[in-house]
Amino acid sequence: MPNCLERQQEHKKSAGLLVARSCGDVNTHTILLVLGAFLASAVEMVEALTIVLGVGVVRGWRAPLIGVAAATGTLAALVAVLGPALRLVPISSLRLVVGALLLAFGLQWLRKAILRSSGCKPLHDEDEAFRQGRELAAGAGHETKAGLDWYGFTVSFKGVLLEGLEVVFIVIAFGSAQGQLGLAALGAACASVLVVAAGILAHRPLSRVPENTIKFAVGILLTSFGCFWGAEGVGVDWPGGEASLLGVVVFFGAISFALVWALRQQRLAAVASEARA
Repeated sequence: MPNCLERQQEHKKSAGLLVARSCGDVNTHTILLVLGAFLASAVEMVEALTIVLGVGVVRGWRAPLIGVAAATGTLAALVAVLGPALRLVPISSLRLVVGALLLAFGLQWLRKAILRSSGCKPLHDEDEAFRQGRELAAGAGHETKAGLDWYGFTVSFKGVLLEGLEVVFIVIAFGSAQGQLGLAALGAACASVLVVAAGILAHRPLSRVPENTIKFAVGILLTSFGCFWGAEGVGVDWPGGEASLLGVVVFFGAISFALVWALRQQRLAAVASEARA
């Protein structure tokens, strides 16, 4: 009897530890993972929405919407095929490759966001992009294939596909490296639905969305995950395990804000010297 009681107590302790670890994972890794997929998808879908609206308001909605549906189906198929296939790759090798690619993507997003936040690069203007899209759609010829306005279909299809490919990569990278493809895909899907619903209600581009701020956050998250997983892929044992990812995020965030401040001061000094001259 004492042995049975001891075993039961040990099982309860083990179960408690597993629950605690799971909760810790949810509070750090999982939340940041879903947030990264959500924000990345939101940014790209805002830009895709602008393209579709620019075509639809000028040339009608049937062909653009079919193009959107075709592109969405293609992106979903990529996630469904590539995601499970990557599970066959050893986790250490997978995290090394995914970490390196996330670093490349993240540093690219972060560089643009830092330059825009410091004033060294102009902010992306969705209203201007919408105006240009309408002008191009109005000036394009009318060619019908398979009963569709071919211009409206192809522009919408390419716009959604190209903007969505980055999201697909991020979803697959996050999901495959952490074994949570479903959660990453859910975060991206929720963002896409939210952006589309907002676009339908507003009947105009979502120019008030703080796009650069979101890109700044996504760049920090991608860079942090890339550094964390890349280091794990070469055998680095992070102190504190998964919780240390928060420290990596804070580190890259602090460096990014310091660079924004330094570049802004440099730009203001250059403007002041030109004014004196």
